[in-house]
Amino acid sequence: MAEKDSGPAFSEEERAAMKERSREVKATRGKGKATPEELAAEVQAKIASMDEPDRVLAETIHRIVQEHAPQLSPKLWYGMQSYADKSGKSVVFFQDAKKFKARYATLGFQEVATLDDGEMWPTSYALTKLTPEVEARIIELIKRATAHE
Repeated sequence: MAEKDSGPAFSEEERAAMKERSREVKATRGKGKATPEELAAEVQAKIASMDEPDRVLAETIHRIVQEHAPQLSPKLWYGMQSYADKSGKSVVFFQDAKKFKARYATLGFQEVATLDDGEMWPTSYALTKLTPEVEARIIELIKRATAHE
């Protein structure tokens, strides 16, 4: 008995993110390699293109990373604002809600982030609003994520 086709394996948004990632990889390799300034400008353009309130969240994340983890370099990662370590690996990223038609933005951390806490710990956080408490928590997470740098 044949299995029923459940439609495409990836959503339109997921396919777009994979295409963005392919362009990003090409921009960081070979002769036409983008400079750190060009990568930072791409992140700034991405932030500027976001709708409210995600743009405010993204701007705040950008400011926090620059102030508290200046060793990280801004770059796009799957079309999202991201900050990479010296080896070019993304440590932290911001996904605006519109990117995947989600109800909230996401602050996420990759494997190189040192957020380990026992046998299980979160690697992504939903963001809906900035308060002084939320901003303080983000700063603390960014500092912990880059403690190995």
